[in-house]
Amino acid sequence: MATEASLMLALDLAGTFSFSLNGSLTAVQHAKLDLVGVVSLGMVTALGGGIIRDILINDLPPATFRDWRYLAVAAGGGLLAFLLSRRLGKVAWLITLLDAAGLSLFAVTGATKALAFGLGAGQAVILGGVTGVGGGTLRDVLIRQVPTVLHSELYAVPALVGAAVAVATSMEHVYAAPAAIGAALTCFLIRMVGVTFGLNVPAPPGGAARGKRKDLPGRGGLDGDGPGRP
Repeated sequence: MATEASLMLALDLAGTFSFSLNGSLTAVQHAKLDLVGVVSLGMVTALGGGIIRDILINDLPPATFRDWRYLAVAAGGGLLAFLLSRRLGKVAWLITLLDAAGLSLFAVTGATKALAFGLGAGQAVILGGVTGVGGGTLRDVLIRQVPTVLHSELYAVPALVGAAVAVATSMEHVYAAPAAIGAALTCFLIRMVGVTFGLNVPAPPGGAARGKRKDLPGRGGLDGDGPGRP
């Protein structure tokens, strides 16, 4: 039990760091914010999903405010992104990779924590998805962008699939490091396939979702020039 708790903490902190870098780089490259804005957006992106998760399962105060490591990792990631923004900004696809990594890790930890608090399998999968997309949604709202989860290439679907794999392995009592990594990797691969090939969840025929969308510069595929926002 202690080993599993340590694994979940490690994955949670890894997801926090990934999303912090993602949110901060987004702030630097597309919102043109200053140091405070960059670090703040990175922390909101990194911690938002976990806070939403903990509020929904009544784990109060949220883990973010009980364990200093969450705040430290989120702030550290934001500061690192700010200091290295000139170098990291040249790697357009890095934002996509970090977003996919954070999404995958949080989907797994969110679903697992939901099970630990006595929720059923279906509820745990949903909460895993919410944990995964929560921070990114807050990030997009703050920079006045339509949230990725509402339009982008397979964003919520990978999170739900990863959460489902995590729930299935946990309920079969085979949940360990390989299972957790496998669940996160499943989510990551589906997300990256969606970005690479521009795959989307079906939209209504002739609806607005099929029309052209105005994105921020560089918010395309892996090379920054693709049709969708990563």
